[in-house]
Amino acid sequence: MSFATQITRQPIPMDPSRGQSALALTGITDPALADLIRGAAGSSPYIAGLIGHEAEWLADTLADPTSPDADMVARVTQGFGDLSADALGPALRLAKRRVALWTALADLGGVWTLERVTGALTDLADRATDLALRVHVAHEAARGKLPDTDADAGGITALAMGKMGAGELNYSSDIDLIVYYDDTAYAPADQYEARAALIRATRKAAATISDNTAQGYVFRTDLRLRPDAAVTPVCISVSAALAYYEAEGRTWERGAYIKARACAGNIAVGERFLHEMRPFVWRRHLDFATIQDTDDMRRRIRDHKGLHGRIEVPGHNMKLGQGGIREIEFFTQTRQLIAGGRDPDLRVRGTVEGLARLAEKGWVPPDVAAELTRHYREHRDIEHRIQMVNDAQTHQIPPQPEGVATIAHLMGEADVQVWSARLAERLARVEALTADFFTPTDHGQRPKLSSEAEGMVERWRAYPALRSERARQVFARIEPELLTRLTAAAHSHEALSSFDAFLAGLPAGVQLFSLFEANPQLIDLIVDICGTSPGLSAHLARHPDVLDAVLGGSFFSEWPGAAGLRDDLERVLRQVLSGPDGSYERALDAARRWTHEWEFRTGVHHLRALIGAEEAGGQYADIADAVVATLFPVVTDEFARRHGPPPGRGAVVLGMGSLGARQLNAASDLDLIVIYDADGSEGSDGPKPLAPRAYYARLTQAMITAISAPTSAGRLYEVDMRLRPSGRQGPVATSVQSFRDYQLTEAWTWEHLALTRARVIGQCGTDAQALAQQVETLRVEILTTRGSAPQVMRDLAEMRARIFAAKAADGRWEAKIGRGRLQDIELLAQSCALRAASPARAALAQLRAGLRAGLLSREDADALASARRFLWSLQCAGRLLTERPLDMDHIGRGGQAFLLRETDTPTLEALQQRLEQVVAEAGRIIDASLAVSDA
Repeated sequence: MSFATQITRQPIPMDPSRGQSALALTGITDPALADLIRGAAGSSPYIAGLIGHEAEWLADTLADPTSPDADMVARVTQGFGDLSADALGPALRLAKRRVALWTALADLGGVWTLERVTGALTDLADRATDLALRVHVAHEAARGKLPDTDADAGGITALAMGKMGAGELNYSSDIDLIVYYDDTAYAPADQYEARAALIRATRKAAATISDNTAQGYVFRTDLRLRPDAAVTPVCISVSAALAYYEAEGRTWERGAYIKARACAGNIAVGERFLHEMRPFVWRRHLDFATIQDTDDMRRRIRDHKGLHGRIEVPGHNMKLGQGGIREIEFFTQTRQLIAGGRDPDLRVRGTVEGLARLAEKGWVPPDVAAELTRHYREHRDIEHRIQMVNDAQTHQIPPQPEGVATIAHLMGEADVQVWSARLAERLARVEALTADFFTPTDHGQRPKLSSEAEGMVERWRAYPALRSERARQVFARIEPELLTRLTAAAHSHEALSSFDAFLAGLPAGVQLFSLFEANPQLIDLIVDICGTSPGLSAHLARHPDVLDAVLGGSFFSEWPGAAGLRDDLERVLRQVLSGPDGSYERALDAARRWTHEWEFRTGVHHLRALIGAEEAGGQYADIADAVVATLFPVVTDEFARRHGPPPGRGAVVLGMGSLGARQLNAASDLDLIVIYDADGSEGSDGPKPLAPRAYYARLTQAMITAISAPTSAGRLYEVDMRLRPSGRQGPVATSVQSFRDYQLTEAWTWEHLALTRARVIGQCGTDAQALAQQVETLRVEILTTRGSAPQVMRDLAEMRARIFAAKAADGRWEAKIGRGRLQDIELLAQSCALRAASPARAALAQLRAGLRAGLLSREDADALASARRFLWSLQCAGRLLTERPLDMDHIGRGGQAFLLRETDTPTLEALQQRLEQVVAEAGRIIDASLAVSDA
């Protein structure tokens, strides 16, 4: 399609005679093209001047039917790479005139979209910067001033910042560049000489682009966004820049790097630098503290420019004024900074694309994102027309009526009053949509407190979390609402005391307090936790970043299951390990943070009655499954770097005990066994080879350390390996052949009972899947072979007596240890699975297996199942409330209410009575079962 057939709108000439004169120079007769040229030149002296210079070129290009879809920048700069430094400047200025003229007509006529217009202007800036840098670096090398290097372009790279970085240059834009060089490209002795030559090349390149000569200029160039611009040269080393940002980088610089893009010179160097900068720009935590920093900067700009008061169209600044372009950009970038550290999908440069991603991820309501996008596009159109008039780098609508009319006419609007009213309404709407985001919420008046509570609150000022002035400022804004909700809690004194303990345990507060300020619903959650669960509150104090997950969009979504959790953790670890500072240690930290978040989710869901104890037990087990299954290959890869891949078929990790039965609580440790098959191998093949037994023993120790060792991110789980063959005396990893022989010839009954709950949850090696199937087949074989032994129940009775003698019940609320309690019921259930040769692992399924095999009567099986559910509800809820033995005074009335809800009992007295009855009845049934078997 030709240019003329794609015209969808027409500007209106303010000066028809000037427009007609420009048209006459071109000789164009097509009516649509003629109206476009008359309108553009008649309202823009600058465009009229461009047509005067380029009338013949314009007519020829408009006559070419391929021109609307052509890469105009590539067309007008073809062959420029062969030009000398002296010839390049004039050539680029000619190219600028032609691209500016073509872009203006394509924009005014609606032939190109906003993105195509800004993209063409950005492409020209990229091309000009690259040509200028390369020609002057080559000149320094030709003069013998640049030391020898194999690096492309001498290792110099330019980063496009701001609108250029985002591909959003406006019509008369300055270009913001930061120029770095790769200091590793030069020998230490050549550093000074290289630095001096590249600084000269940068200065000359900037002059080539920005000097206003007889032919005009290409782009005004700003190099002041570089680190510490007042004291640093125009080109600095990558190493120096990274050191600066690590030590001194500020929020506005983080925001600037959202749009940063390697645009010229050695692109690979620029991209590596930006990769290294990711941890600085994209914080791992949800960074709501950036809101205040961004709002402070926004207000300083307005104060400096005097851009306050009532919105008036004449003289309004479309970029920095109220409801302007910068409001939408700040709104978008700040949200990206908040969440982009956790979600790489939000790390996009363009404003429109950023709004779309934020809406897609739930950070901005879709209707708000769509409306802001519409306003942004029209704001940018108006900005371009303001600049087209005289090629001035201004964003201000002219204050005079004639100037306003000129902009309206370039927009194709004849009725200036209607256009102005619509613009004022749009500016006010943008101001309203974005101001709520930046303006801190008014949290009301501080409630009246008792003298005891006042004393507690007064202590807060001395806590580490409130040590900095910034933390105290943010906390002061949320304190009234926080105290209001704490004092309104059902058990206000306990809630306040628990929050006091929570606050005392926080190492820092700015991020968390900013999170509360931006998301008041989190205050409800923290009050709920502090008023109910001291244990969960302590977990939150140790790992406050888990609150990020509440805002991540999926906190209240459907449970993903063990497979979904594995996929998610694999994605997290893959992202860490492939990052610029990816390391094994960072992967372990990431696994810990991931686990803390998911465990917190399960705890909150349980606390808020979204799930019950049975479901919570399964979820905690799913999390542990994912951790072991995902970390084992990571540990193995790290171990293999030194000792080679696993010899033979590989190894599997068996989850035993409660993990095998998929019923963990908030304080559970993990019972694990590792089984391997060397398959005749003599050892590993690596820098430090090991024999199979030593290899798998040390690999197992590495796995235990990976799970249980405390790091800066905390610990994952305590690990218990005592269920392995021969207990503490046996090797930590056992070959499958030895395991089979031991279980069939030496193992005690308690080890066969433990095997009823064994489950493969992790594996490594070339044929580990087949090994896992072999181990499960072997497990069933052992149960079938050994379960019929006559001493099973006699051994169980002896073991039960030893357990009772070794450890008494922990207080009157004990649900696990003792006659008729959880452990007692589960041992009998395991004996049912063993004697029935059933593969069932969960206690309730094992009791049903005992019923089917005639080992339990229907009445006894149902009674034990009911007792087990009640005791598990008490145990699981109790472990969420506290890691200590259950003490009703310690957990307070909020915790008591939670226990009563979970056990479906009306009062503590009723709960105690039911506990005694359930335990007595379960104990009687188990006693009778053992007596019958003994007889």
